[in-house]
Amino acid sequence: MSGGHGAVDASNKKVALLISILALFLALGETLAKSAQTDALGANVEAANQWAYFQARTIRATVLKTAGEQVALEPGAPPEAVKKQVEDWAKTIARWESDPASGDGRKELAAKAKAAEAKRDLSLARYHHYELGSAAFQIGIVLASAQVITGIAALAFAGGALGVAGIAMLAVGLFAPHAIHLF
Repeated sequence: MSGGHGAVDASNKKVALLISILALFLALGETLAKSAQTDALGANVEAANQWAYFQARTIRATVLKTAGEQVALEPGAPPEAVKKQVEDWAKTIARWESDPASGDGRKELAAKAKAAEAKRDLSLARYHHYELGSAAFQIGIVLASAQVITGIAALAFAGGALGVAGIAMLAVGLFAPHAIHLF
């Protein structure tokens, strides 16, 4: 079928295969990016929730401490009752500061919030690398497509090189997201 309608140049078949491979990796990169973005958002919400709980504990402890100081200064209150109440409040404040059994002390809440922030930061680092990889695949597809129209072989090679760069960015995002700091 050489020279007739529907004839396909062998070099165009190779470029079409390159475009297909780039599109495959683009889909993979976009899927990984969306997953990382979703993980980052979830971890950010978790961190915000933990810090809000931490702040609530701080406010409640401050209120109890202030109440204890105020009660101790009031004249006319039975000394034993006041002393016992202030001691109970002090125990409650200490429990709110650190409560390993329930994990709801300020110290434990801060640790949970920091862990969620670390997860968020890792997911965002991955997300940025995946997005850069996806951009490389998209540009590679455009360049390879332009080669079919123009016949300039360098465009296909540039598209392939961008594909390799995109794969490298996906690998960095997957295995070492903090190795390269871009954002």
